[in-house]
Amino acid sequence: MLEVSAITQIFGGVTALDSVSFSIKKGDITGVIGPNGAGKTTLFNIISGIYQQSAGTVLLEGKDVTGLPPEKLARLAMVRTFQNIELFGAMTVLENVMVGMHTKSSSGLLACALKMPWTISEERRIRNGAIKWLEFTGIIDLADHTAGSLPFGKGRLLEIARALAVEPRIILMDEPAAGLNSQETLGLAQLIKRIRDLGITVVLVEHDMELVMDICDRIVVLNLGKKLMEGTPREIQESPEVIAAYLGDDD
Repeated sequence: MLEVSAITQIFGGVTALDSVSFSIKKGDITGVIGPNGAGKTTLFNIISGIYQQSAGTVLLEGKDVTGLPPEKLARLAMVRTFQNIELFGAMTVLENVMVGMHTKSSSGLLACALKMPWTISEERRIRNGAIKWLEFTGIIDLADHTAGSLPFGKGRLLEIARALAVEPRIILMDEPAAGLNSQETLGLAQLIKRIRDLGITVVLVEHDMELVMDICDRIVVLNLGKKLMEGTPREIQESPEVIAAYLGDDD
């Protein structure tokens, strides 16, 4: 589904990522973990088109998407969420998800301003689609609330609902459990599994190891900008190298 090859990112004289390569299997939930400063979010920013890497390539379903901006990647059905929730605070919850369906809209500004008949039917279709994703994420009762008034956990669900509205084939989640309590994290785990059951490939950066080990099919470990290891949750848990990276070496 996704392949990153020899990704290198240099900021000034600092090498944030050093020739990182791995592939993501279609339909899997894959975790990307590592200590602080390992380069996880930098990698996500490159894959999702926010950063332009110094070297390396990104392939999406075999197509070279290196350097494509986020809006073009969205049209290719790859989306992401952020560690710090990014919402349109003054808009309603429903409107936020409707924005996420921009790839399904063809009406221009003039046609919408003139309320042409096809724009009205298109907006109705987009509205119904947004309602479907609010129901899927369990926040349909908040549809008319302003996004800026939501508690943090509900805001996280809204961001996921908006990303799903693009109808992606792959979704990147940057620390989705950050700021959530234990009950919300449990609900998030169930939601991510349901997303995978829709046929959507999931890749997440996450510090909550219990969540990662519970839901991931495979895990990629980064340390100091390099890939340290890749394997199943059990293989990662039992790796002396991974334990040393997180807890330090006896030496």
